[in-house]
Amino acid sequence: MAQDVKSETATFGGGCFWCVEAVFEAVEGVESAVSGYEGGHVENPTYEQVCAKTTGHIEVCQIKFNPAKVSYEKLLEIFFKTHDPTTKDRQGADRGPQYRSAIFTHSDAQKEVAEKVKKALDASGAFKAPIVTEILPTKKFWTAEAYHQDYFKRNPEQGYCAAVIAPKMEKFKKAFEDALKK
Repeated sequence: MAQDVKSETATFGGGCFWCVEAVFEAVEGVESAVSGYEGGHVENPTYEQVCAKTTGHIEVCQIKFNPAKVSYEKLLEIFFKTHDPTTKDRQGADRGPQYRSAIFTHSDAQKEVAEKVKKALDASGAFKAPIVTEILPTKKFWTAEAYHQDYFKRNPEQGYCAAVIAPKMEKFKKAFEDALKK
């Protein structure tokens, strides 16, 4: 009898959490992708507080995944290639510390893999500038308000979704065809 594989957790901040969530919801082996906040000093922050840039939080997506179907290293590859990890506090037109690039690790093993992948990408010249992605230990993840969850899926015609997320998803699907849910 096959033994059940325990889900693992990954948490990534790569700009607007709607974008990060949309990408990872489409990945085979990802069981859930939840938009939220991490890294700040305010308990149970609201979207308005995070946007005010005073809480220290980053918009993130917390991902539950089956490591038998998708590796943490593959998730990192997708993460690095679906946002610009070389800009501080910014992704496209989204500006502010809440949009910075960050990996919140859930174990020493994740930290080691994240550092290895980041170092290898920097050394390879994959990007025109050095990677500024922060690698931090997870502390407390706060789930974002309900209206932020599955935002792209529920609002594909909304302006930001149509102009920013839809093109990102098309590019992602072409680059990672082998990683898409069937």
